[in-house]
Amino acid sequence: MPLTQAPCLGPNRRDLLRFGSVAVASAALGSSVFSRARAATPEAGHTSNDPAVIFVWLPGGPPHQDTFDLKPDAPAEYRGAYKPIQTNVSGIEICEHLPRLAGVADKFALIRSISHTFADHGGGHKRFLTGRDPLQPAGFVNDTPMVGSMAAEVLKDRRAAVPNYICGVDGGRQGIDVFSFGSAYLGPQTHPYMVVGDPSEAAFEVKNLSPVAGTAEKLPDRLALLNRLDRPLAGSEASGLGMDAIRQRAVGLLTTDTARGAFDLAKESVKVRERYGIHRYGQRALMARRLIEHGANWVTMVMENATPPGATMKPNHTYNWDSHAVNCHIFEDTQFKLGFLDQAISALIEDLYSRGLNRRVLLVVTGEFGRTPRIEYDKKTGRPGRDHWPQAMSILVSGACKTGQVVGSTTARAEVPKDRPLTPNDLWATVFQHLNIDYNRTSFLDGTGRPMPLLPYGDVIGELT
Repeated sequence: MPLTQAPCLGPNRRDLLRFGSVAVASAALGSSVFSRARAATPEAGHTSNDPAVIFVWLPGGPPHQDTFDLKPDAPAEYRGAYKPIQTNVSGIEICEHLPRLAGVADKFALIRSISHTFADHGGGHKRFLTGRDPLQPAGFVNDTPMVGSMAAEVLKDRRAAVPNYICGVDGGRQGIDVFSFGSAYLGPQTHPYMVVGDPSEAAFEVKNLSPVAGTAEKLPDRLALLNRLDRPLAGSEASGLGMDAIRQRAVGLLTTDTARGAFDLAKESVKVRERYGIHRYGQRALMARRLIEHGANWVTMVMENATPPGATMKPNHTYNWDSHAVNCHIFEDTQFKLGFLDQAISALIEDLYSRGLNRRVLLVVTGEFGRTPRIEYDKKTGRPGRDHWPQAMSILVSGACKTGQVVGSTTARAEVPKDRPLTPNDLWATVFQHLNIDYNRTSFLDGTGRPMPLLPYGDVIGELT
């Protein structure tokens, strides 16, 4: 996967004033079948019973047979270097380098039989994240909206102290097309609010949640001017859309401490932060929990480079989960990353349950595909690795679903689904149902005016509901 993309610095203060809260202000673009964007009334705080999603994205494609679908009886050239360990659920085994997750297996489910046909990173991202076959098998620019943007559009009227749709990424990785997070015909108002950087670093801060120094007292006059300028240009339709209320909500994000406090990990005890891990995986997981508690409906956290603050990447390691032999030594690199992932996700799962969030929050942890069953070796270095493999993958889900189980299986060498074959669309149908979104009866107008359903096909995974 490319590590350099055209810069996209995320929403600035002007964007917030223009769009209100991300995924709420549609700015009268008219892309939805909902003919009019309704401005929500102000409220004190957030609705704590709304369903929500935490989506942990592992770009590059983690190896399913070295994480959640080990095949200890397969030939050596397939089974890899790791051994399975028993979890706290009888009959469920996972990788030996995930001991903390093994201890909370009763609180998550594993899906082992999802597959698709796009082996390129770009095509795999687009296929997995949009629920549709992309027009181009490579490249990261979406033809159709990412599922997070679709949910953001449908749920845009929900009120919260923070943006409804938020994404945490490494610095330099915030371009909307880096991971095929683009919204296509839904427009940029359904893009996530980007939280950029390593939240475990002492100097980390969330940009643009405060007015420029010395300008706070000028905001009321500027807001009144914007409202007066809008009306002659857009006519009565603009006032019907409630732009005044939308802008007031945006100003609230800039001028109150509530949103800033939601992102402030210093408000957590040292003990809690250390339990998640003082690294980007752990602190992003903790931030996701805090944002959900403050009312966000969809929080995506991208977990790539696991290198702790102040350290440099180790030899034989790679930035994301793209564990070709030419990129890294797959077993050294994966073991390193799994230590951070194990700590972060197990702590998040424990918190979801101990705080009662499991009743309304669905956690999904996945990449765009799995890795080749047979191990490859780099000709120059002799390092082992695995190539792209969309024919099989493993996905962890936790929280608002039936847990302590495995859905589906793969063949003896982890090559293809054996039992209960599923597609990414079945996963998203399950997620949309959790969000109370009728994916069979909800559609948007594309650039040509044609109604496009959220998903062209897909069924709820009944075992999880």
